[in-house]
Amino acid sequence: MTRILPNDQEDTQEVVVPLSAEQVQELRKRQPLLSVWRVVGVQVIVGLLLALGVGWVSGQASVARSALFGSASVILPAALFARGLTGRLASANAGAAVFGFFLWEMVKVGLTVAMLFAAPRLLNDLSWPAMLAGLIVTMKVYWLALGMRRVFYPATN
Repeated sequence: MTRILPNDQEDTQEVVVPLSAEQVQELRKRQPLLSVWRVVGVQVIVGLLLALGVGWVSGQASVARSALFGSASVILPAALFARGLTGRLASANAGAAVFGFFLWEMVKVGLTVAMLFAAPRLLNDLSWPAMLAGLIVTMKVYWLALGMRRVFYPATN
């Protein structure tokens, strides 16, 4: 199929030059890969701090447990997702990596929903606001990972 370009555009193609090994190393130093396990670790810390803070402010252990359960509803599926993505099979080839990403993302979402549905049965005196606060605050760690380079990315040498 022939493509007709507007009069003001030229039919030019960009030439893509592959990077040399030294250029790739320099690029990796400037833009290191995000560590999924660091994100999960910070989620654990944030979840624990939130549960302690909510328990201290409310003075009720049940509210702290609810906040902790909300955080765990994000942390446990995220840890399972990270384990699935960093496994040997996930890096076998590009197709396996893409399939693995979508598979583990579906598992993560499904496990989170299952944990939220199980919450009223597992916690006798569930505090919905505290549980949702734990869920939302722990989820927001993903956004922090995009902006806080020093915490989430490995140190550059």
